Amino acid sequence: MDIYLDANATTPVLPQAQAAALAVMAEVYGNPSSLHGSGLKARALLDEVRTTARRVIGAEGGELFFTSGATEGIQTAVLSALTELRRRRAAGDGRALSLLYGATEHKAVAEALKHWNAVLALDLPIQAIPVGPDGRHDLRWLREHAPQAGLVCTMAANNETGVISDLDGIAAALAGSPALWLVDGVQALGKLPLKLVERRIDYAPFSGHKLYAPKGVGLLYVRDGAPFTPLQAGGGQEGALRAGTENMPGIAALGAVLRALADGETFCDAATLARHRERLATALREAFPGIVFNAPAALALPTTLNFSVPGLSSKLLLDLFDAAGLRVSGGSACSAAAARPSHVLEAMGLPDWQTRAAVRLSFGPADGAGLIEEACDRIGACGASLRESCLSASAPGAGGAQTPVLTRFVVAGACCYIVADAASRRCVVIDPLPELTARIVQWVGCRGFTVAAVLDTHSHGDHASSAQALRAALAPSLLETHAGDALGWPDGASALVLGRHRLTRLAVPGHTADSTAYLLKDAEGACFAFVGDTVMPGALGRSDFAQSAPLSFADSLRRLQDAVGPRALLLPGHDYDDHFACTLASERLLQPLLAGALDAVLHAEAFAAAKADLERHVPPTACQTMACGTSVGARASLASVELDGAQLDAMLAGPLAPLVVDVRESYEQRVGALTVLERGALRSADIRQVPLSALLDALPDWLALPAQRPLLFVCRAGNRSAQAARALRRLGHAQAWSLQGGLALWPQPD
Repeated sequence: MDIYLDANATTPVLPQAQAAALAVMAEVYGNPSSLHGSGLKARALLDEVRTTARRVIGAEGGELFFTSGATEGIQTAVLSALTELRRRRAAGDGRALSLLYGATEHKAVAEALKHWNAVLALDLPIQAIPVGPDGRHDLRWLREHAPQAGLVCTMAANNETGVISDLDGIAAALAGSPALWLVDGVQALGKLPLKLVERRIDYAPFSGHKLYAPKGVGLLYVRDGAPFTPLQAGGGQEGALRAGTENMPGIAALGAVLRALADGETFCDAATLARHRERLATALREAFPGIVFNAPAALALPTTLNFSVPGLSSKLLLDLFDAAGLRVSGGSACSAAAARPSHVLEAMGLPDWQTRAAVRLSFGPADGAGLIEEACDRIGACGASLRESCLSASAPGAGGAQTPVLTRFVVAGACCYIVADAASRRCVVIDPLPELTARIVQWVGCRGFTVAAVLDTHSHGDHASSAQALRAALAPSLLETHAGDALGWPDGASALVLGRHRLTRLAVPGHTADSTAYLLKDAEGACFAFVGDTVMPGALGRSDFAQSAPLSFADSLRRLQDAVGPRALLLPGHDYDDHFACTLASERLLQPLLAGALDAVLHAEAFAAAKADLERHVPPTACQTMACGTSVGARASLASVELDGAQLDAMLAGPLAPLVVDVRESYEQRVGALTVLERGALRSADIRQVPLSALLDALPDWLALPAQRPLLFVCRAGNRSAQAARALRRLGHAQAWSLQGGLALWPQPD
């Protein structure tokens, strides 16, 4: 059973709201603007719900009309206020009144201000009202700017942190100001008394789906005497305030929710909600030592917890919770491990790691104690899974975590690798990244490994090496101490021996003068080459840095081919498109410049000149970081890797059964079984668990499979499994597939 803990985003529809909507569609389906009996019944229902809404939100006076939701209400309010400011200007008011909005406001408000300010050609200054570390508005700043304000927009309660605004303090700060006041009441509906009339609030939008009504219905309150301009003109519905036939099923459902607020049974009272929140907070503290809550509980809604865990990204936590059937939310992903920071937490001045790692857990006021207890049990299981996977600060030494030979980490397209030998408990870190220092120390310490070396493949152009910081962070018992060169290679060592694997080095100047490839071979001769930014999937490393050696690049590529051959797996320092690895054989088909160098058609000067021409303007990456390579050929065109239900059934009926690979990480696999794979013939399929971070370990075996043997990758949403399938396709295995939409969209077995 899924446990939904993202109520600030939306809520399920209350059973009585569902019943009310269905009853309207079946029985009260008249148009409320019609004068016959069916229309009059609809009109009566409309008026009844409006009366109930007035009572709930405290809007005895003023206008109150139905909208499609909060965004429409915000747009209408902003248009009304700015139209009034334009009228004042036309009447001779020469003040350039500013538009103020809370720095933690929902993006819908800031975007509406920008949009209508441009459409109405007002060109008024738009300023964000600062907030303190507690998330509340800076009232002294607001008092200073209120005399020049034309419109002030603030939230009643923040959707990310739950912080409740000091509306009385804001009202006092606006005393005597000419400003109109918009209060976003979305998160407050049914939770906070807004005192709309007492506080002289001009506009207050609400949305039904945040409180158990369907999506597509909302309310807008407009104070008596507040200027108003309809967003929609037409048939005169809603007293000509909002044209368009009313959404009667949605309005009926909203009315059922508003009535339930007063029944004393459907929704928990504030004290009960506070107990639920504290129970969840306790479970989180026990599961994630060092957790930081990003807003003071005393100032926040009792249904919202926003937190960050040191050393753990929001993406990792979201994947973990989702595997456990806990639906929570966090930042949007820029890459596999780099989430865009929360603008709300940034405005509060919180540290960068906190803003990027934040997770929001929000439950609804109708959620009972049983659901909260089950959620706490699953949170505890999540914490245990992290400990067993050596990802928790409280993980015991030498935990039971499996240790692949190769583990890959990615931050904004930059790759870091750990090469490990479980038997000797020794490992090497290649191209460490500053964002990963704590995680690598935890990874090594929990497993009881010793780090034989911390290596860079080259002096980096896009960031400073964190190798020295990592060495300093590793305890003496975790690091072999020896003198080394600038890239970390131990003095006098011809090879680093890790059990049955040997790591040697090869100079490949070009991207930088000190560029080095590290060659990993086992007893059978299988080879991986850590090539830094010399060769990347679809690109060659730039050679226009101050420390580059462009005239050496072509010779280095030929030297690399001589050392490892055309089919050895090359592991890049940057992988912007999640290809994981490449080979010289596959890349020469896509990169004519590379082929020219390998075939000695292009010698040093010609190669360097052609490359310099490509690098005259290299745009930043999708994550707005410096690109360390530039495409030197056509991108590979791959057919779709997604299988739908019919295609899967056809595959299962084929002559070669698929190898099914669960690419979720081990911490996800521990808390969430793949019950969907018990569907039909998949019950007897060969199912393997190979986390995406350890995918490199399995690539040689998969590439050695018969060409027609299907590989079916699975994960939660289909993104990671599609990455794996595309990587295999690009390396030459044409029968690599991913489930369309991921496991989340596939029916569970009976």
